[in-house]
Amino acid sequence: MFVEEVFMSQKIDIKHYLKNLDVLIAIAALITLILLTSLGVVMRYVVGKPFTWLEEVQLFCMVWIVFSASGYAFRIGGQVAIEMLVEAMPLKVQKIIEYVIDAVVFFVICYFLYQSIGFVQLFIRSGRSTNMLKIPFWFIYAIAPASCIDMLISYVHTKYFSKKNNDDRESVA
Repeated sequence: MFVEEVFMSQKIDIKHYLKNLDVLIAIAALITLILLTSLGVVMRYVVGKPFTWLEEVQLFCMVWIVFSASGYAFRIGGQVAIEMLVEAMPLKVQKIIEYVIDAVVFFVICYFLYQSIGFVQLFIRSGRSTNMLKIPFWFIYAIAPASCIDMLISYVHTKYFSKKNNDDRESVA
């Protein structure tokens, strides 16, 4: 019995970590960025031997932080929204505007997904990589299409399948 309880609790923890993999990637990239940048400052100004490759890793980290955290922003409703004007309108108009906004968000993310796939394919075809570490640019920017898929799933799930949001939607109707 104890083994089953431990296994089940680990299974829940694993599910939790997989569900929040985007946030974990963003956290790891942020910690890496902070540590390497701090170490880079020490190496440049104290030791006098700067890391020549640091800028490439910083670029990589910044791109991965922004893109990997974007799905999480949709999951928690952290995207930018101006609701004051919409809330001043009648409930039926609010509902229509909500669907229009959903369609615009969906199509913008789909367009971004399409463009980011083309962008990554361009880097694959060109074979370009960073100067010092020879990191392929396609690898640095491959997070963009994955992030778009994550944003789409997170937005749709949070908006239409989340218990909390469904309760809010029923109170408006």
